[in-house]
Amino acid sequence: MARPDKAAAVAELTENFKSSNGAVLTEYRGLTVAQLRQLRTTLGDDVNYAVVKNTLTQIAAKDAGVESFDSLLQGPSAIAFIKGDPVVAAKGLRDFAKANPLLVIKGGVLDGKALSSDEINKLADLESREVLLSKLAGAMKAAPQQAVSLFAAPLSQAARLFAALQDKLPAGDAPVADEAPAAEAVQDAPADAPAEASTEETASADS
Repeated sequence: MARPDKAAAVAELTENFKSSNGAVLTEYRGLTVAQLRQLRTTLGDDVNYAVVKNTLTQIAAKDAGVESFDSLLQGPSAIAFIKGDPVVAAKGLRDFAKANPLLVIKGGVLDGKALSSDEINKLADLESREVLLSKLAGAMKAAPQQAVSLFAAPLSQAARLFAALQDKLPAGDAPVADEAPAAEAVQDAPADAPAEASTEETASADS
């Protein structure tokens, strides 16, 4: 590849890393052109599945601030650059790999967080954004205004992933809401309460 072509390829890869909310590195050794075409169709328009050169990808990943791919870029490599819901993309890759074992999911990155192949499989087990929104809609029919506000707010994909992957805290570590001391409740009594009591005592004394 000529030097200007290499520079253009690096620039394109760098832009793909920066403009995607996630990327999954795979090895496609042994897959046919027809199978790769089928995989691209399965992943849909929200995923750009691109065959890449390892050396150029290392440079582009470094330029984009992605460091987790360095040790994984070996053999024939292709990257799924994810523009849409990463859960849907992970499901597509996992299911295709089950049907076509020659596709190997090696690792990835989501919103700057490095993911192992196991974590990508766990991501695929989560419910997609559309399913979650559908459940929210069904659960909030009694409170339409609240449902509207939830639909308007962006759904954090990384938060859903990291919450699902983190180990559960021991029961003793669960945060407990602070209870207001009785003394504070007394101090927070209305200021005019003593004045009303004094008035009643004065009226009793006059009688």
